[in-house]
Amino acid sequence: MTAIARHRLFWPAAVLAVMLLANLAFTPDFFAVRIKDGHLYGSLVDILHFGAPLTLVALGMTLVIATGGIDLSVGSTVAIAGALACLYISKAADPGSVTTVLVAVALALAVALVLGAVNGVLVARIGVQPIVATLILMVAGRGVAQLITDGQIITVTSGPYRLIGGGYWFTVPFAVLLAAAAVGVSLLLTRSTALGLLLESVGGNPVASRLVGIRALRLTALVYVVSAVCAAVAGLMISSNVSAADGNNAGLWIELDAILAVVIGGTSLNGGRFSIGGTVIGALVIQTLSTTVYTIGIPPETTLVFKAAVVIAVCLVQSPQFRAKMARRRHAARSSRPEPAAPTAPKVGT
Repeated sequence: MTAIARHRLFWPAAVLAVMLLANLAFTPDFFAVRIKDGHLYGSLVDILHFGAPLTLVALGMTLVIATGGIDLSVGSTVAIAGALACLYISKAADPGSVTTVLVAVALALAVALVLGAVNGVLVARIGVQPIVATLILMVAGRGVAQLITDGQIITVTSGPYRLIGGGYWFTVPFAVLLAAAAVGVSLLLTRSTALGLLLESVGGNPVASRLVGIRALRLTALVYVVSAVCAAVAGLMISSNVSAADGNNAGLWIELDAILAVVIGGTSLNGGRFSIGGTVIGALVIQTLSTTVYTIGIPPETTLVFKAAVVIAVCLVQSPQFRAKMARRRHAARSSRPEPAAPTAPKVGT
């Protein structure tokens, strides 16, 4: 049991299980999954469905953080991708055409590649601090998204586009399948090839990695491109699910949830070793937390406070240093307790 508790995924998984059981206490059929009209329905399916965009964004964020960087621009990329796709579809002669949707998706992904490349060049080639470089696009990108939508909400009516974020395939939400495919490809590339080890070496010691011949600058630029593409796909999911693009609110603060998911999953913000499986669990924890807020009846005005308190508790429970400190305190408290006096033998009268 001790060996299992020391595994990096034990505490995130334990917290996720506790939150799911807490929901079950308030909603007896929380774990029920049923098929209606050929589609899977249920609270667990909703967590996976609505958590798919966050999982994608957190996946790209994991690779960036593994190299010792950070990407604050993913929320703006989410908004730009959704705005571009919806604008193109709304202006097309045949919005319901598969070709129209494919062109809109390609346009959004192409722009995301450019945005990611800009971040990568600023960080890897020019040497701008990652938090500063991506903060520039975080601010400017939100303005670009509002320029694309002209400050309005663009609504679209397109069945093929609706499939990306709100449709089903083989009874499963298509967004979940996309997120699962992205996670599978990431695991295959980072754990079955040398790519994962190279990323960890760049994040652990970039100078040493360059001295041994690793193309650290190229890898650093690459992860920002991957992060932007993941964010763009998440933006397509979000806008598709509601059949609309909102340049002001789409993807707002999703970068913070993504960073929290990565940290909860056990990846250090200092770079180096990372865990994609932990990031997926962290994203599910964040999404389950949002569901728990409504299930147990937390007032809307205190939702963010409750969410912050739970995240702090999760991070403390997960921290080996905090657990070791609490164990030392418990040991010291037990040691300071006075031992009960030994019973004295009764005196025998003479």
